[in-house]
Amino acid sequence: MTETRLSPASGPALPPARRPAQRPRRFKTARTVTALVLREMSSTYGRSPGGYIWALLDPIGGIVMLSVVFSFIIRAPALGTNFPLFYATGFLPFLMYSDLGAKLMGAIQYSRPLLAYPGVTWVDAVLGRFILNTLTQVAVFCLVSGGILLLFRTGAFLDMVAILNALAMAAALGLGIGTLNCFLGEVFPVWRTIWSILNRPMFIISGVFFLYDAMPPLARDILWYNPLVHVIGEMRRGFYGTYDAPFVTPVYVYGFAGVCLVFGMIFLSRYHRDILNA
Repeated sequence: MTETRLSPASGPALPPARRPAQRPRRFKTARTVTALVLREMSSTYGRSPGGYIWALLDPIGGIVMLSVVFSFIIRAPALGTNFPLFYATGFLPFLMYSDLGAKLMGAIQYSRPLLAYPGVTWVDAVLGRFILNTLTQVAVFCLVSGGILLLFRTGAFLDMVAILNALAMAAALGLGIGTLNCFLGEVFPVWRTIWSILNRPMFIISGVFFLYDAMPPLARDILWYNPLVHVIGEMRRGFYGTYDAPFVTPVYVYGFAGVCLVFGMIFLSRYHRDILNA
């Protein structure tokens, strides 16, 4: 009797071995943005003595200077009786917009070495800077305005909805204008200087020193198109219960910021490789 042996070829066909499927990386953008935020925290606020203290002393110094100077010129601010509170409600939202716009304009230039890695995109660079500096400015706003309310008898009646709306409008403006300027500043380097010159009068014509309602009709018709006038008017409505600010139009501010953001993202999406390879 002969023994029958089955060769491997004659046996039942085995399915080919499958390589374990690689699981997609979850929360990749969140991890990248978090890493960029931590990197900028250490490089911006961790290397200089005092760190975040300087971010707090800057607005405090500006508010104190404005309060002292104008207290010698006029007897009382245009709204209420407290100079520091009046100028803080104008200066702090303007500072939030200005700081965000400036930081986002240099987002790609600051993170250019990291953008060579495939896991880091220009969106991560912009988003990381926006999150860090927004949180920083919100913290500065809470500390400075809270300190004024504790130190002085301001008689303020807080409307948190209006205050949060004003902060959101300032952040939206900084994001939209900063993203558009990020593209313009990279493609046309001279635009950084031009924008710096164009942005300087904004501190004067945005209502930090005055009330929009107190301006002549012709000036009001022109200043209404300045979105920062709406931001500061909404902020002051949040602190002064008797101030109505009927001219404030949040839809205009968010629409203005949204148009700038959309155009900035379209241009950066189209030309970011050319910018990085330049």
